[in-house]
Amino acid sequence: MSRIDVAPVPCMHGASARVAAVRLLALLPAFLVAGCMSARLQESREYATVIAAHEAVVLLAKPHIEGTGTEEGFTDCVGSKLSSDSDSRRGFAIRDNRQFIDQLFPWFEPSTAPTRPESLATLFERPGVAERIAETGVRYIVWLDGVTRKTDGGGSIACGAGPGGAGCLGFGWWEKESDYIATIWDLQETRSVGTVTTNVTGTSAIVGAIVPIPFIARVQNTACGRMAMQLRDFLSGADLATAAAQ
Repeated sequence: MSRIDVAPVPCMHGASARVAAVRLLALLPAFLVAGCMSARLQESREYATVIAAHEAVVLLAKPHIEGTGTEEGFTDCVGSKLSSDSDSRRGFAIRDNRQFIDQLFPWFEPSTAPTRPESLATLFERPGVAERIAETGVRYIVWLDGVTRKTDGGGSIACGAGPGGAGCLGFGWWEKESDYIATIWDLQETRSVGTVTTNVTGTSAIVGAIVPIPFIARVQNTACGRMAMQLRDFLSGADLATAAAQ
């Protein structure tokens, strides 16, 4: 079962952003409130999920032999939001990822962690592994993969000082993209149960009008909130209940 949600907010890009600079001062309140971001959410479910009160979730950055892995701050952000009791719904018990890795040393170190759900069955055959995983109370591993990166930018701001005072003039902008995918493994059933994906893009700008005025699109923070919301619905089975009601 798959689900895709798209939440666009009109944004300025390239030449359009530069043309809009002359209008920004009059539109400051609207820009600050609306921001300039668009979000795409996608879910793919393979099996139903259920989690008991005594069971926990751990979020781990997907191991990368080369290149940049998921930021630790993003993983911590999603875990924090998942553990909180928001929207009057029960938060999940989230295990500390470093503690989980240390408890199961060396099986979940980046160089030795299973890369496929099929590897879980083999891992569980090792003496003592199943017992040590049971001691952690973790039912689901959420593997996070992705980064936030700058994708575009332009413009310039010049600042100077003279006998009449100091000031800045100009317009600069940059675009960032937060693209993350979470793969959920059920340790009890030793299988992958699905994925959720969040993609957020946003354009930030600085207007030089005597003093620099920044308009920051907080794409990673938005991606964190949306990823946590998706995972909450997925793990609790709320998405299944919604689909059944339709």
